[in-house]
Amino acid sequence: MPAPKHEDFSINTIIGPGTSVKGDIESGGFTRVDGSLLGNLNARGRVVIGEKARMKSHITGTVVTVGGVVYGNILASEQILILSTGLVLGDIITRRIQADEGCLIHGQIRVCRNDAAWDKAVAEYRDFRSIRSVLSAFAKNNG
Repeated sequence: MPAPKHEDFSINTIIGPGTSVKGDIESGGFTRVDGSLLGNLNARGRVVIGEKARMKSHITGTVVTVGGVVYGNILASEQILILSTGLVLGDIITRRIQADEGCLIHGQIRVCRNDAAWDKAVAEYRDFRSIRSVLSAFAKNNG
């Protein structure tokens, strides 16, 4: 029997209440947001979005817990938990999902049961974002 997995729950990055950040964030581990973020969040660990948090952001993490408002897509490689106070306006790609009664999700949800399905879903998502970015830049330059 394999040894139990011990996770590091030390917080690497925190955006506290009353703090507002504009720009993308790359985090090496556990990240907690209780303020506002206008920019993407790419974490190599857990992500906790507190009840008072307001984000216009695409989020990537291992386990993502949403208690506040997220306007953007979420990729959670292990699991996403949306608390009763959570609001997600965007698409979700994950391996497992738990949504509490009272939460609101407006977007597509893809739950991948194996590595092949996960890899395919993430590749499609990244391809779509790349194409959308190119079209957006084209429209700005020719518009």
